[in-house]
Amino acid sequence: MANRVMVPFLVAMMLLTGVCNTLLSKYQDLQCVANCDSDDPDEIRRFSMPVVQTAQMFVGEMGCWIIVAGFYLYKRCLRKDAPLLRGGYTQVEDHDSGIESDTEDMDNSFSAVDSANPVAKSLVPNADGRRELVGWRVILLAIPACCDIAGTTLMNAGLLFVAASIYQMTRGALVLFVGVFSVVFLKRKLYLYHWTALFVVVLGVAIVGLAGAIAPHPQAQPEPSSAVQTGLLVLRTVIEELKTQAKSTEALYTVLGVLMIAAAQIFTATQFVLEEWILEQYILEPLKVVGWEGLWGFIVTIVGMIILHLAIGRTEHGRNGYFDAEEGWREIS
Repeated sequence: MANRVMVPFLVAMMLLTGVCNTLLSKYQDLQCVANCDSDDPDEIRRFSMPVVQTAQMFVGEMGCWIIVAGFYLYKRCLRKDAPLLRGGYTQVEDHDSGIESDTEDMDNSFSAVDSANPVAKSLVPNADGRRELVGWRVILLAIPACCDIAGTTLMNAGLLFVAASIYQMTRGALVLFVGVFSVVFLKRKLYLYHWTALFVVVLGVAIVGLAGAIAPHPQAQPEPSSAVQTGLLVLRTVIEELKTQAKSTEALYTVLGVLMIAAAQIFTATQFVLEEWILEQYILEPLKVVGWEGLWGFIVTIVGMIILHLAIGRTEHGRNGYFDAEEGWREIS
């Protein structure tokens, strides 16, 4: 019963936090950082630091270590059977019956779940002989973290050019790349109904991207009810056609943003496939997986920001651009 309730809850929270992440990122992009009092909209400069936003994401992922540390302290100090509450002494049995019973209980609990389910396998400790991901092996998590850096930075940059709704829909292309990579690299098998569903999703993503390019900021038009209104509507249409040339740049930016977000899904799909392969070979609690990826991702992002700032950001053409780390720090502080 607990599992039936927990799974829908986790799915709902995943959707909720994903939507909040998109809306908050777009809200951050809309913040004015310079020339806010100017009457010319072209002179107003808004927040446009996708690399800084990537670093912020990894800071949030590293927050998982706070939960891990709190759970460790709870088991160590606050539980009734904690060693500190028992004087730090635990009686050691002369035989291995306790170890054997614990092993049997673990085996029985694992046999009760579907061993082919990757979610169950990643939550059961020491399942099917997998080794623990400790020591130097945690560096393996730096590989999907680097994919996360590339994918998230591209998506943050694409979000600068499109609406939040188009951004969220375009991310649906992820399922296609995950499906293809799972078949090619993980040797999974997808049936006809799987490919049909993937095709429908990608078709919907393409329609959303096309709609965003045709009408970046659509507005409802009233239905004419008289000849005068019809004439005014025709005149308005002519004027809009004259403005098409000016709007072409905006449409181009929208197409560029959609392409960047779609391309980012390749890196995100690679990240997911790598994570699944690592968790099939090694065992580690999900919170620690996120924590380690956050740590490695933050380190690589900061090093990359310093290098790009020295190479591009501090130059005349790169000042106030995506790679100007000094300006990025000023804007968020």
